[in-house]
Amino acid sequence: MSLFVVKPGLLDTIQDRGRFGYAHLGIPTSGAMDPTALQLANALVANAPTEAVLEMHFPAPALRFETDTVFALAGADFDARAAGTPLPLNTPVIVRAGTDLVFQRPKSGARCYLAVRGGFALEPWLGSCSTDLAARAGGWQGRALQAGDRLPLRQAADYSAFLSGEGCRVMPWYIRLYRLHAESSGIRFLPGPEYGGLTEKSRQLLETAHWPIAPQSDRMGYRTSGPALELNEPLEMVSAAVTPGTLQLLPDGHFVVLMAGCQTTGGYPRIGHIIGADLPKLAQLRAGDRFRLEKVAMKTAVSATDHQAAWLQRVAYGAALKWKGQPSGLTK
Repeated sequence: MSLFVVKPGLLDTIQDRGRFGYAHLGIPTSGAMDPTALQLANALVANAPTEAVLEMHFPAPALRFETDTVFALAGADFDARAAGTPLPLNTPVIVRAGTDLVFQRPKSGARCYLAVRGGFALEPWLGSCSTDLAARAGGWQGRALQAGDRLPLRQAADYSAFLSGEGCRVMPWYIRLYRLHAESSGIRFLPGPEYGGLTEKSRQLLETAHWPIAPQSDRMGYRTSGPALELNEPLEMVSAAVTPGTLQLLPDGHFVVLMAGCQTTGGYPRIGHIIGADLPKLAQLRAGDRFRLEKVAMKTAVSATDHQAAWLQRVAYGAALKWKGQPSGLTK
């Protein structure tokens, strides 16, 4: 009754929506880099949106289901296969015990999420199962997965009658990502507390340049390697609160976008903040990809967040109705 790691990937960690309420103690939120993909994967297998999932990068792991399992993949497309069957994203899949899941090549996106029906049987740390790599806590033993790990599953099932001798069965319904993200090609942001300290030229450059993501980027932050920005005058700062999405201007004129694993305070100028609805789009970009920034008002940010939350809620309701229409052995 577990998910066995045959071969680890580049960085495979257990993540949920994050660890909230401890920033004043210096404990970061952590959580999924792409929280919308996390919620989609959970909705597809009738889990609560807060259930922990496996976040994977490419090269991705080789996994073996040691019990009959319903699972779903969302986020990046790594050309997944189970029992020789190509697996689409955003679609529930049923596999027989002993079936291997492999990923062949990165087709799109940076992070793929795997949710299993019923979730992983893990002990939360400070109210969350998210892995905090710096603290070596949460998730699975506070670390990335290694060969030989067995992730325990909460739900045991026998789907042999439904599989009819097959090793894998893809369900005949899926979620279309229609209007999940804004049609705008830019990543929207709000001006930060120190935005006014930028020169006029730098403020214009912030929105007109296409910013490359530097190779040194990770779950803590995306460094950019585009043109340098300048302040009107040197700015001495006392460390202040930061959160995922904060744009910090570094002394060399480049900026970093803080991501899910970021620290809770920082002493660099906060020139902007990516709106919550667009942070998942940024999280699916890889080193070398470029993005453009678009300044918006708070009203737009709130509206975008509300729209996305409502869309995800409709998806969850629709998926739940689909499962109610399945045979009794699949609706438990």
